[in-house]
Amino acid sequence: MKKISVVVPCYNEEEALPIFYDTFVKETADMPVEWEFVFVDDGSKDGTLAGFRALHQKDDRVHYISFSRNFGKESAMYAGLEAATGDYIAIMDVDLQDPPALLPDMLRGIEEDGFDCVATRRVTRKGEPPIRSWFARAFYKLMGKISRTEIVDGARDFRLMTRQMVDAILSMKEYSRFSKGIFSWVGFDTKWLEYENIERSAGETKWNFWKLLIYSIDGIIGFSTMPLAIASVAGVIFCIIAFLLMLFFFVKALIWGDPVAGFPATICIVLFLGGIQLFCMGILGQYLSKTYLETKQRPIYIAKEKK
Repeated sequence: MKKISVVVPCYNEEEALPIFYDTFVKETADMPVEWEFVFVDDGSKDGTLAGFRALHQKDDRVHYISFSRNFGKESAMYAGLEAATGDYIAIMDVDLQDPPALLPDMLRGIEEDGFDCVATRRVTRKGEPPIRSWFARAFYKLMGKISRTEIVDGARDFRLMTRQMVDAILSMKEYSRFSKGIFSWVGFDTKWLEYENIERSAGETKWNFWKLLIYSIDGIIGFSTMPLAIASVAGVIFCIIAFLLMLFFFVKALIWGDPVAGFPATICIVLFLGGIQLFCMGILGQYLSKTYLETKQRPIYIAKEKK
């Protein structure tokens, strides 16, 4: 009998935890596999850790890791994958937006169809603010154009993977992690299951617009060098424009004796070029900051308690 480890990162999910556990056990009772639960407490401030302890006492298949502070979902997923001992490993959110009912199809995709990974993607974004949905779609389109790593629109972290693929993911020790890109970068044959968006079972989302924006920037920097090329091209273009303008004003003054006037226009041009320079410096700074963090070789997470 194969063993499936279910990695569940949690942050302040006291309300959703018991609902997830009861629903999962009920909907997967008929699957002919051995289960292992690996819950990861990402520095929660509520009773999430107490819930882990209670489940561990109730069910010896339940294991958990509690961080010393909030390290982020990416670190929580890495910790869970590292602790998982199953033949296959699944990653799921505790809010039941990743339906356990899909797991039988995911298992068949690996054992019968021969895939290394069966992943899920949402085909609708019902319940999300329209502006957030628009930016999400724009991000995936942008990544499709500037990155060689395929990032599928609507892709979720919810997936079932073979041990070989998980070992490949764990071999990537980078500090600034963007798992959607890592899952694709390591390769392996992936089957995609589509489903409609499901509302949270309890609690509130921890991802606001600004956190998602920062996360998307991390993804762009981590899996594309195109912004650096854009900055370089912008520098060349504006150098050419500046040279042509100087030539134009020189010829104008030489032929017509017309002095160059227009103080407001000059100020606007200076501010515009200054903005372009700061933008390009910001791009360089982002890449430099990521390099700086990697060279420190800090641990991806620090565990305070394990069971």
